[in-house]
Amino acid sequence: MSAIANPTSRRATIILWILRGLMAALFLFGAIMKLTNQQMMVQEFDAVGFGQWFRYVTGLLELVGGIAILVPRVSVLGATILLCVDIGAFVAQVSILHVDWIHTVVAAAILVAVLCMQRVKLG
Repeated sequence: MSAIANPTSRRATIILWILRGLMAALFLFGAIMKLTNQQMMVQEFDAVGFGQWFRYVTGLLELVGGIAILVPRVSVLGATILLCVDIGAFVAQVSILHVDWIHTVVAAAILVAVLCMQRVKLG
């Protein structure tokens, strides 16, 4: 049975694309903030203490992951990259920056959902 004929499959595909789009928008926005030297990002990465090169690496990972999650053939890889960045953000926000971290947990949950919805590609 094709995905179009199966309403559950079609619904799951639509939900998957919505989640991919949300994560792409979130992380591409973050990438732009980091790669365009926004003062807030510069200060946060100064506080983390790894240097500004780490901001650029993180921004590039967000850019690559944000684009890849929208490409079906590599969306699992994109979601995995973004999940790793998100876990790093959680650790930094909890242990060093002491700022709101709940958004990292929500993003991680969505990324895990994206990965679970594509588990056929993982096997």
